[in-house]
Amino acid sequence: MSQAGISRPVDEQVGYVLKKAATVLRAAMDNALRPLDLTVSQYACLELLRQQPGLSGSELARAMFVSRQSMNLVLKGLERRGLLIRSPVPPHGKALPTRLAPAGLERLAAANEAVSVVEKKMLAGLTPEAERRLCADLTACVEALGDDLPADVSD
Repeated sequence: MSQAGISRPVDEQVGYVLKKAATVLRAAMDNALRPLDLTVSQYACLELLRQQPGLSGSELARAMFVSRQSMNLVLKGLERRGLLIRSPVPPHGKALPTRLAPAGLERLAAANEAVSVVEKKMLAGLTPEAERRLCADLTACVEALGDDLPADVSD
């Protein structure tokens, strides 16, 4: 009894190759960010705040696919290091808006350069059209499974 897709070698299964690519990308980004004393999660948090200043911890957690508790640890660490600023008092409700501090903007600029080198290396074998297609295809995969996931994962 053969199951569709299971009989193929593992390195020809999209899910496996996608996981391998994500793992290798994460390791390369970790290596690139280490000299800047940033983790990939910290970098992603800073970049999200650059693009969308004022996000709350809950909003950041949803955008980064982590728990609020994990996000709070990241935020506290970045705040302690002077890389971001959180309002001491929520303007309404319990949410504390967060924004980048000047030191956070500087660190993020250096981190973006380091991550850009990794991304260029990863995509070196692709044409600009193939790169756009890859992004579109991965987005289609996310959308295809989006209805099967909790709302905070598919955002």
